[in-house]
Amino acid sequence: MYDVVIIGGGAAGLTAAIYACRKALKTLVISPEYGGQTNLTSHIENYPGFIVSTGWDLMAKFKEHAEHFGAETRTGKVITVEKKGEKQFHIHFDDGSKEDCKAVILCHGKLPRPLNIPGEKEFLGRGLSTCATCDAPLYKNKAVAVIGGGNAALEAVEELQHVGAKVTLVHRRDQFRADEITVKKVKALEGVTFILNHAPVAIKGDKYVTCFEIEDVNTKQKQELKLDGVFSEIGHVADSTMVKDLCKLNPAGEVIVDDAGNTSCPGIFAAGDITPVKYKQTVIAAGEGAKAALECHRWLTGGKATGEYSK
Repeated sequence: MYDVVIIGGGAAGLTAAIYACRKALKTLVISPEYGGQTNLTSHIENYPGFIVSTGWDLMAKFKEHAEHFGAETRTGKVITVEKKGEKQFHIHFDDGSKEDCKAVILCHGKLPRPLNIPGEKEFLGRGLSTCATCDAPLYKNKAVAVIGGGNAALEAVEELQHVGAKVTLVHRRDQFRADEITVKKVKALEGVTFILNHAPVAIKGDKYVTCFEIEDVNTKQKQELKLDGVFSEIGHVADSTMVKDLCKLNPAGEVIVDDAGNTSCPGIFAAGDITPVKYKQTVIAAGEGAKAALECHRWLTGGKATGEYSK
């Protein structure tokens, strides 16, 4: 039996593994793939200690660090977490197998809401981005499109325009879902083009994106935008069905935690993007993962209670 199973192999999960192993907890990390959304960022300049890195290289170092301290890793998809008693959980996989542990840390993050159009998979990380905060500096003096009509999309437009990109906002409706103050601010920006009542059709290119095809939702007339990048800002999807009968979730499907990383179920902790934590950034996810691991160790060893759910 493992002391702790960490579900998710991104920044939060791998940092949690480092801290858990350094507390001498027998630790298993489970993830369909390792690196999480940070892997999709081709150029990172805001992670302390790394002036510049690719997301893939940074996450490879995270994984190497966790394994150096003894973390075991398993590639797989968890479908259910089952509580069998105090400090006893079964982790069930989609292939029918299971692992046993005393505690669980949920770090499986969120996935960008898919566009479900041709070229999406091929150009993700090669001109298609889901993080303006991460990748905006790469597009100075370049032409880009932002997809979406919520706060994230309009804030992405603002960020891209600030670094000198030539921005076109594409939205399938004629009204925005973003806060009115944000809409007014973005509409006042110079050099931003708005194409409303249009939906994405395809992303095209060679090695990198060169063209974005869109369609008028009313007339079905298509047009192609020649550009250097596309930013998809249509939201993220949280999937916490594996613990829906154990942990309190918010309407967005995020796992509710207290300020120490405890969930409403004793022995289950959560960190990173799968929680309602603000600012979905690698450095923040890493810090949340460390905090959850330390709280997990406290719970396993009978230490003094800290957070709201830990008592």
